[in-house]
Amino acid sequence: MITTGLKSETIQYNGNYIFGISLISALGGYLFGFDFAVISGALPFLRNEFQLDVWWEGFLTGSLALGCMVGCMFAGKLADSYGRKPGLIVAAVIFALSSIGMAFSGNLAVFVMMRFAAGIGVGMASMLSPMYIAEVSPAEMRGRNVSINQLTIVFGILITNMVNYLLADQGPDAWRWMFGLGAVPAVLFLIGVLWLPESPRWLIKDGQVDKAQKVLSKIGNEHFVKITQEAIGKTLLAAPKASFSEVFQKAVRPALLVGITLAVFQQLCGINVVFNYTSTIFESIGADLDRQLLETVAIGAVNLVFTLVAMWQVDKLGRRPLMLIGSLGLAVTYIALAYVLQNGAPALVVSMLVLCAIALYATSLAPVTWVLITEIFPNHIRGMGISTATVSLWGAYFILVFTFPVLAKTLGTYGPFYLYAAICFLGFVFIRTSVTETKGQTLENLEESYFKH
Repeated sequence: MITTGLKSETIQYNGNYIFGISLISALGGYLFGFDFAVISGALPFLRNEFQLDVWWEGFLTGSLALGCMVGCMFAGKLADSYGRKPGLIVAAVIFALSSIGMAFSGNLAVFVMMRFAAGIGVGMASMLSPMYIAEVSPAEMRGRNVSINQLTIVFGILITNMVNYLLADQGPDAWRWMFGLGAVPAVLFLIGVLWLPESPRWLIKDGQVDKAQKVLSKIGNEHFVKITQEAIGKTLLAAPKASFSEVFQKAVRPALLVGITLAVFQQLCGINVVFNYTSTIFESIGADLDRQLLETVAIGAVNLVFTLVAMWQVDKLGRRPLMLIGSLGLAVTYIALAYVLQNGAPALVVSMLVLCAIALYATSLAPVTWVLITEIFPNHIRGMGISTATVSLWGAYFILVFTFPVLAKTLGTYGPFYLYAAICFLGFVFIRTSVTETKGQTLENLEESYFKH
């Protein structure tokens, strides 16, 4: 039990319950991490299986993002109309079926369609899981709890990379097992979601006050239920009916600008090239397949460790300082990485710089972007606001992974990293001038006092 506030008005939280429901929702992040990472280990096999050129390699990798964009648009409307829980259930089912579909694909067209379908499930989970966690978490622990979603993403990446490494010696059809095993966590996620309560903020918005009170009473004591219900009701009292046009209203534009820019920056900063094209980067310096896949495991391990650092600091140091450190640090690291790739440095040097970039990203842009996106939109349009930002994120991801093989062939593997360094510096400038700290404030306080200037 966690206690805060004055003695006469003590608020108590059921920390174990909050953590439990946050963790179950965050398992959607594991699915995200799985489909995000599996392509890195499978790509060497898929090149041979489907005779991919650089254009098809980029499109096959990016087809997940196209599905994610569709999933986000669908999930935003579904979440605001029918609740957060139904969307999480649909995401789990789609993911399970698409994993099996990719494993049994007989040609490139079928595989791309199945990866697109997987993207729909990933896109839905990528916005619904952190949104749900933000809405069930008190302000004092919201940053840490939303970061649990990022932790499960990186845990999914690490486990997937390890499985890929172990399966690599199982013959030319090893990639089918890599994708097919994704059905296992999807089914476990589905079972967990069936147990989750609906978001109390959505229940109040939908007029189901009694159900919302029951959920809130499991999260905190009577005083917490009272002040939370009053705060939610106040923000919804004069709110118009939710529609996508409301996302673009003048009052919401500051939040929309921050949300979309950070979402796009999180992708165009270039780090997902490292995640998705690890084999290409290390192949360019002469590393064999075993070394390439081993590097993906090292990347996953570093990613996990520094995500834990971010969870420890996001509610202490704050969102803005972490983002500033990460963006500037990445700019410097990319310049060094491009230089050593261009001049044929040993694999160990390249590996150290790659891992440094992963550590910076995992501590800053990876988790904190999701935390901010879930915090900045008003209650009555939070689903559609997050959906808009997340669609932008996946659109940027598609551009990044689709263009890298072509840029690498044209400029050399090192060339794109100079471009990513410039983007990171511009991101640093935007964060410094346009992003204000949000730690420790309730979602309702943010709506009233910050994003309607």
